[in-house]
Amino acid sequence: MADEKAVSELAELTKQPAAAPAAEAPAPAADAPAAPPPPVQEAAPLREQQLDKYGRAYATGRRKDAVARVWLKAGSGKIVVNGREQETYFARATLRLVINQPFDVSDRRGQYDVVATVIGGGLSGQAGAVKHGIAQALTRYEPALRGVVKQAGFLTRDPRVVERKKYGRAKARRSFQFSKR
Repeated sequence: MADEKAVSELAELTKQPAAAPAAEAPAPAADAPAAPPPPVQEAAPLREQQLDKYGRAYATGRRKDAVARVWLKAGSGKIVVNGREQETYFARATLRLVINQPFDVSDRRGQYDVVATVIGGGLSGQAGAVKHGIAQALTRYEPALRGVVKQAGFLTRDPRVVERKKYGRAKARRSFQFSKR
């Protein structure tokens, strides 16, 4: 009885409801399995912004034999590839569309300036490499966009490359012309 009085006084001091005495609490059944603890839902940790001392995000993009080094910073939407504007370097409109896909998906067109240097491959591979680099740099500059860009598939390097030529063949699979006589 003195214990119950002490518990109720302690509950009043801490402003919590008094607990029921241990004698009145039902005992758990011996053969009943213990309930598993509720799962703990932790939010995915947001990545940190990765910028250099000039406030730019850097990333490398690859496609076929082309390798692009891309620097991205906030600006007016100017894209420079190998020292030339994108309109002069990539004359075909489809290649310019490929380069701007990460910005279109994330609704950031015209908000970032891009400087890229590309070596190797042809124009199509170089455009794909710049797109891959822009997508990587965009997620480093603005980590919240990673889910959108990843969902579109721009963070994954396209593994398709040219098949090697085999001996005894004209190309990778093409045979020399067969002559019956």
